[in-house]
Amino acid sequence: MSGLSASDSPYFPAMQKIFIFSLGCPRNLVDSQVLSGALFEAGFSLTDNAEEADVAVINTCGFIEEAKNESIDHILSLAEMKKEGRLKKLLVMGCLSQRYPSELCSEISGIDAVLGSSDFMEIPAMIRGMLSGEGSECIRKVSAMPSYLYDHRSPRLLGQPLHSVYVKVQEGCSNVCSYCVIPKLKGPRRSREISSVVEEVRGLREQYNVKEIVLIGQDTTSYGLDTDGIPQLAGLLEHVSEVMENGWVRLLYTHPAHFTDELIDVIASRDNICGYVDIPVQHASDDILRKMNRRVSRKEMTELIGRIRREIEGVALRTSVIVGFPGETPARFTELMDFLEEIRFDRLGAFMYSKEEGTPAAAFSGHVPEKVKRQRFNDVMELQKNISAENNQSLLGRTLKVLIDEVDVSLPGVSVGRSEMDAPEVDGVVYVRGGSLSVGEFVDVKVTGAMEYDLEGDLL
Repeated sequence: MSGLSASDSPYFPAMQKIFIFSLGCPRNLVDSQVLSGALFEAGFSLTDNAEEADVAVINTCGFIEEAKNESIDHILSLAEMKKEGRLKKLLVMGCLSQRYPSELCSEISGIDAVLGSSDFMEIPAMIRGMLSGEGSECIRKVSAMPSYLYDHRSPRLLGQPLHSVYVKVQEGCSNVCSYCVIPKLKGPRRSREISSVVEEVRGLREQYNVKEIVLIGQDTTSYGLDTDGIPQLAGLLEHVSEVMENGWVRLLYTHPAHFTDELIDVIASRDNICGYVDIPVQHASDDILRKMNRRVSRKEMTELIGRIRREIEGVALRTSVIVGFPGETPARFTELMDFLEEIRFDRLGAFMYSKEEGTPAAAFSGHVPEKVKRQRFNDVMELQKNISAENNQSLLGRTLKVLIDEVDVSLPGVSVGRSEMDAPEVDGVVYVRGGSLSVGEFVDVKVTGAMEYDLEGDLL
């Protein structure tokens, strides 16, 4: 079964209640939903409230220092609940577990099990054993080389929202960017079969009338390279587009070095594939790009973006950049700023370089002081704020198709949605005035107000 909703879960008065807390990216969220489905099928009851739970499972992120600290803070909070007797068992899974299994077991009292990013499907049986009194030491179950990949047959218990759902098309990464630990945390690239992805989308569409499918992976443009040696994303999009008639198909995490003309053509030719390209460039200095091992130059990225804008009418471009990478001199940072001013991305996320042990970049010379990184981060975001505000101003008077995400009863007559130019959670929203709308409804909206990142409009 490809999808279950939390409302499907029966009440088991004698069964233990499990609380799952998911941190990090949407890829982690999908793993948590698959685990939820496995627990459901094993007969457990699930709760969104840690205070009601007998057992807590935390799905951690270990990508950068900030994410690691957030994960540890939440683990400590749940460990304190266990110490106070409000939880019976605490299990930790995900990227932080994959990276630091021994440290988590030895340094944080109260953890009963640590499972790697590819081992979480053993949790239902593990919890049963724990609750029956088997063992008392912290269990470590971490595969040295992650290999698990869910498919359309995997159980999946969806939370809210049900109208917009992430579907993971691949796991792992083989790009080996010099700053990134993902290949060590998730293993090498593993692509699902096209038929499996399509069957999952069909099941979600039929069971929940899903209005938006968001295809995700570590580098979706490399989808299929590990199976047939050629990119297969364009073909996958065609099939998913057919299943999602009258809905949206959105694509995230595309690498500029792997973007193909076929992919541009498919996005341009299908009305229900969002005219939205998420293409993380990370930097614009060729020197920095080489040190990052991005396998693409500024000229190549500029030419690619030009083709995308020429071929995909009205396309919105999102990117991410890293400031403060080792060797980023003031001149190289200026190259990045000039590039951002030239391209004028519609959406942008910026990150300060995080020195991660075990990565090649950690051993590079020329590390940038934290104060300088912070200032450069602020400079990028200030530039983008102004670009975004100007881009939004150009939308005044336009009519946009909007997918309603939220109806706030405390604000009668105002709903919150997104146009195809905005991905869930990371981009802006459209505040819609007028009418009594429902979550998951598509509506036409005339843009009447423009803010730095968000829009206002009237229902037509």
